[in-house]
Amino acid sequence: MYFALATPWGTGALSVIRIGGEGSAELLRKLCAWTDGRKPEARRATLCRVRDAAGEVIDECIAIYYAQPASFTGEDMLELVCHGGMLVTQRVMDRVQECGARPAEPGEFSRRAFENGKLDLTQAEAIMDIISAGSDLALRAAQSQLAGGILRPVQAAADSLLDATAHLEAYIDFPEEDISPASREQIERTLREVHDELDRLLSTAEMGRLLREGIRTVILGAPNAGKSSLLNRLLGYERAIVSPTPGTTRDTVEENITIRGLGLRLVDTAGWRGATDTLEQAGIRRTMQALGEADLVLEVQDITQSRAVLPEEPLKGNVPRLLLLNKCDLAAHPSYDDVTGQDTLRISCRTGEGFAALEQRLAQLFFSQMPETETRAAINARHRSALSQARDALDQASAALSCDAHPELVAIDLRAALDSLGSITGKTDTEDILDRVFSRFCLGK
Repeated sequence: MYFALATPWGTGALSVIRIGGEGSAELLRKLCAWTDGRKPEARRATLCRVRDAAGEVIDECIAIYYAQPASFTGEDMLELVCHGGMLVTQRVMDRVQECGARPAEPGEFSRRAFENGKLDLTQAEAIMDIISAGSDLALRAAQSQLAGGILRPVQAAADSLLDATAHLEAYIDFPEEDISPASREQIERTLREVHDELDRLLSTAEMGRLLREGIRTVILGAPNAGKSSLLNRLLGYERAIVSPTPGTTRDTVEENITIRGLGLRLVDTAGWRGATDTLEQAGIRRTMQALGEADLVLEVQDITQSRAVLPEEPLKGNVPRLLLLNKCDLAAHPSYDDVTGQDTLRISCRTGEGFAALEQRLAQLFFSQMPETETRAAINARHRSALSQARDALDQASAALSCDAHPELVAIDLRAALDSLGSITGKTDTEDILDRVFSRFCLGK
């Protein structure tokens, strides 16, 4: 048996201790010192008193027993709901361990659910994405993945490749027969269709990264342009120091926010100018580093001053860049009279003018990148690697087929593609891959 605290550690109203493995019902009898042979009724809340070895009551708890296979893991499970004090929770867990259970490994409950066929690997990963979701869109994508949003297309692609492989295997068994033109055409069509589906799934990789990590948004501008004021206005509180003295911000300041369901990682940078001070120079280097990692740049210009020249490099390719003309509540410098465009917005960090338009433009930029499917699931880095390998194997299979290579050579490439697709759902995963996936989980999941 194994156990873990399934609620955050600390003081609260309740704590939930999750116990899994054969013998969970007997463990409850030991915890409560039941001597009349009673057994907890499955899926029914039972009021009980957890006692120490001397028979003294540690806490009055609610116990819920789940008999296999009707549980999250597919094994016997027990959940103890005790009072949420740190001391009482620790004493109950100590007693659980004294009665024969061991502390669970990170992700052990979800891994056992996977191993017992309750979840495939994409659904197990979705559980962690749901827990760590930092925006509405990230949560919706994780819920879609848990419901099979990635499993279904991957499984459909694998099924199609299995059919194509079956055709080839027939010719391998009877080498004196050639592949008929009709069969060759069907196999080629199947490979093209699967290739297109893999391309579609791979196109969601970047949005998947943005949903899981947040859109890294770098605020760039000259000293006193209003960068820190922009950060504070977006956050809704005074996070960064605002001062008329140039060079106040000398290091990057990072905070996470959600705008219209989008998760943004705001990075306030040092004011861009020809600095001679050692600390300011270090701040400028940090700014350049942040630009190289940016998914979005918010360029802030003080509309009351002539336009400052800011760096264009080292931005990644196709990184959106919005020009924010701050202090629009004041008289504008003549150099901005003709500065217009979809990506130019006039704002005031003091009054809040223009911020609704800014939020709308951000939504237009990134909602358009969402997968255009019935679901909002988007692949992660592990899926991307496996899908790329499967697509490469399909390319090799198609090339071999067009060159009239022996069917067995084509089948080898198709099997490689199937193995790569199977690694996404966990059907052919190695122990090392499983260890990497479940090691990210928190205790109790």
